[in-house]
Amino acid sequence: MDTAEIRKQVPGLFNLNLTFCNLLLTVSNMPLTLVGLVSNAQPGGDGFCHIVGFLETFLSTNSMLSMAALSIDRWIAVVFPLRYHSKMRHKDAAFVLGYTWAHSMSFSTVAACLSWVGYHRLYASCTLSNPRASSRTQFVIFTVFFHSFTFLLSFIVLCVTYLKVLKVARFHCKRIDVITMQTLVLLVDIHPSVRQRCLEEQRRRRQRATRKISTFIGTFMLCFAPYVITRIVELFPAVPINPHWGIVSKCLAYSKAACDPFVYSLLRHQYKKTCTDIINRLLKRSSMNTSGRGHQTHGNSIPTAE
Repeated sequence: MDTAEIRKQVPGLFNLNLTFCNLLLTVSNMPLTLVGLVSNAQPGGDGFCHIVGFLETFLSTNSMLSMAALSIDRWIAVVFPLRYHSKMRHKDAAFVLGYTWAHSMSFSTVAACLSWVGYHRLYASCTLSNPRASSRTQFVIFTVFFHSFTFLLSFIVLCVTYLKVLKVARFHCKRIDVITMQTLVLLVDIHPSVRQRCLEEQRRRRQRATRKISTFIGTFMLCFAPYVITRIVELFPAVPINPHWGIVSKCLAYSKAACDPFVYSLLRHQYKKTCTDIINRLLKRSSMNTSGRGHQTHGNSIPTAE
């Protein structure tokens, strides 16, 4: 498979994983948080809230790591375009996706096994919670490690990779600007309006990459940072937290999950093409297996005389 085809499919796999986590989080957790906010009570029984809290921890972690994986893929594609096929193969993408799932499953499983998931009144949702004072120290250590290796790790990866992408984009913009200015100097008889449009396009080109990268990193910080900071401040009992702020920070985190499928995937042709390719491959494999079983049955049958 050529490099161009791999470039189309690998980001699509990351987009597919991110969309799956965000849509499931939107469908399963957001309505229950609304129910908890309206009724001011736990939605469902303890066992049900336990499962929902496990899902919330797993899906939110997976979505953060998927965004980091997308940034790594874009960094390799932009900084190492000629070696992309050797640095980001399908098995490399599968390894990255496997790591995101293992990472997310490990933290959520530990929290569930130690009964650190349940209804939290500050956020009106089933999430990480520790009602027992006896295990407070262990819960504090777990919370710090959890947010350090999910939010902080993803944020560092986003900043490092996208800033390198921005550096390469600006370098290419400068080269294009030099060629454009040399062309405008040589074209003496060019109309002033055409020259002005070329200069405006040159300015927009310089701002386009900066605006996109600032949007990716800025929305990540704006939506997740208030919630994560609130969870860290919550570990200090002497610091009071306004209940309204707890709800707002949780809603900001949910807004990221609700918007990302449209920003990254649903409005992109790449996502639709990847979904179509995966479905076609599954249907083709299923039809081949059915055909193989049919031929085997026909070969093993014994003709009988009438």
